[in-house]
Amino acid sequence: MESSENELWLSPISVWETLILAEKGRIQFKRDPLDWVREALSRVQCREATLNYEVAIRSRLVELDHPDPADRFIVATAAVYDLTLVTSDDRLLGCSGISLLPNR
Repeated sequence: MESSENELWLSPISVWETLILAEKGRIQFKRDPLDWVREALSRVQCREATLNYEVAIRSRLVELDHPDPADRFIVATAAVYDLTLVTSDDRLLGCSGISLLPNR
């Protein structure tokens, strides 16, 4: 991931899910989550993986063993943009049909 040859992409769904998890108390920040997200986005050079029609269609074709819509969109985004999904989420590490890189 640290190689300058790699290009980092981020799905807006990941941003949305981070804020939802903060609202539910499943993750905690030392300050306002909105401020944290905005600062993180301003500091990290990444491309926005636009949520588009093809991602929405592909999200319905993703085979997961759980119904989480955010995970469906994240996997579909990786598939549509031909990206490697970097995750520590065990529920996504078993996903087939996309390139995965465990982040542990």
